[in-house]
Amino acid sequence: MSRASPRPPFDASLPAPLVETAIMAALAEDLGLAGDVTTDACIPAMARASAVIATRKPGVIAGLPLAEAAFRQLDPEVSFSVAIADGQRAAANAVVARIEGRARAILTAERVALNFLGRLSGVATLTRAYADAVAGTKAHIIDTRKTTPGLRALEKYAVRAGGGMNHRVGLFDAVLIKDNHIAVAGGIGHAIAAARARSGHMVKIEIEVDTLDQLAEVLRHSVDAVLLDNMTVPQLTEAVKLVAGRIITEASGGVSLSTVRAIAETGVDLISAGALTHSAPVLDLGLDIDITGP
Repeated sequence: MSRASPRPPFDASLPAPLVETAIMAALAEDLGLAGDVTTDACIPAMARASAVIATRKPGVIAGLPLAEAAFRQLDPEVSFSVAIADGQRAAANAVVARIEGRARAILTAERVALNFLGRLSGVATLTRAYADAVAGTKAHIIDTRKTTPGLRALEKYAVRAGGGMNHRVGLFDAVLIKDNHIAVAGGIGHAIAAARARSGHMVKIEIEVDTLDQLAEVLRHSVDAVLLDNMTVPQLTEAVKLVAGRIITEASGGVSLSTVRAIAETGVDLISAGALTHSAPVLDLGLDIDITGP
């Protein structure tokens, strides 16, 4: 019988080209054509400084590789020491990282580093709240494509840091047949047959249903997963019974911190929540600096 895969251990690494591209774009946006006119005017070129990045509120940390890369782009010899790693919880007023290097580089990269760190830590923190809410059930929390344009890979990394799992990355890596596809294709059977004929052996096929009758029809065909959209808890319970472990079940729609536990207790394998990325508040972090010498 099919089951959702166990959540793998969190790998706190990001591809170097992805980090470099994100940091270069963010720094270029901030520095413009003239650079950091404030820091360059006020701070001697040879001044050195030490600084700490600390939380103002508790949360789960994510984004340290980007923060480090922001400082290192402006000072290749900067020292960046991690105190609380990505994927770990941090209390309020906890030191997350320590930095030593050229004062200008630290001051100029500060906002870019904190923007990435705060945004991704916010996603990780909210994801951990959802994951904690379903602890003890078989359900895994997964994300959606409702991400910030240009930051999808980073936000999905943050979901993993928070204890969630990733749904498809984009339109290219899995088939997800939704209600509008079904309507245009001429029905569930036609849509599945067309997708199966077009897809290679490595491509998974999932289909969305919003009624138990549709689910019964789907089960007469060959798919890998079914998305149970906007179903009530009783409907989800019945859907899980109908599937009987033959394919992976995903619940979606109407998912919040107040509803996710009841949804998980129906026995679904996966629960997708767009809120993980589109509604996560930024985790408040700050950088405190000391000038250490010329």
